[in-house]
Amino acid sequence: MSTRRTITLVGAALALLFGMAVPATADDGSDSRPGPPATLAAPPIIGGTPVTSAPWAASIYRSGGSFTCSGTIIAPTWVLTARHCVSSGITVRVGSVYRSRATTIAVSSYQVSPQGDLALVRLASAYNTTYSQLAGTNPPVGSTNQICGWGRTSYNGPTSDQLKCADVRVTSTTCRDYYGGQAVCSSRITGNAWSGDSGGPQRYNGQQVGVASTADGQSTQQYGSVPYNRSWIRSVSGV
Repeated sequence: MSTRRTITLVGAALALLFGMAVPATADDGSDSRPGPPATLAAPPIIGGTPVTSAPWAASIYRSGGSFTCSGTIIAPTWVLTARHCVSSGITVRVGSVYRSRATTIAVSSYQVSPQGDLALVRLASAYNTTYSQLAGTNPPVGSTNQICGWGRTSYNGPTSDQLKCADVRVTSTTCRDYYGGQAVCSSRITGNAWSGDSGGPQRYNGQQVGVASTADGQSTQQYGSVPYNRSWIRSVSGV
């Protein structure tokens, strides 16, 4: 059986019960969905280090104001995140590596990829910054990539207010994300993804190659392939 789970919190309980990996959305304390049992002992999950500059970073909030996912700004009115992160009433925060200091922008609409766990969120007003550059090809197997997000810093711990990034090693580019699309799979070097990191980027040579989809909460993660979805992204956003 698969050991993956989407990096949302509803997946954490399922992962423990059934050995699955789940989507990596978060629970900041105001979400009613269950998290992993408090009795589970585990080392820090995301590891990595806090970053002080990431102008392309975005965070996704549910209706009601609870943090749920990470994302990236790819154009003045477009944010790229995971398909399992979007729903009616979401808002986006941008402009700071600290979520609590970021600017909230309303969302006018969103579209989901027909071929994987990716979504494009359209902002109600433009935001000018340095945007995430999207790759046209998958990274080489064996390459060192960087993943970033505001997810939990330990299996049962809180989500991070400051953006963190960690290094991972690519193990495959023919695996699958939560919705069956082509994914970039990787293993931990200095850290790995967990709840709250869904929708966040995987980067190689300064370009975004993936969008966080599933993880096992221990050492591996699956990121929906940006190159695989590149034509869809361009058709929707023009980027």
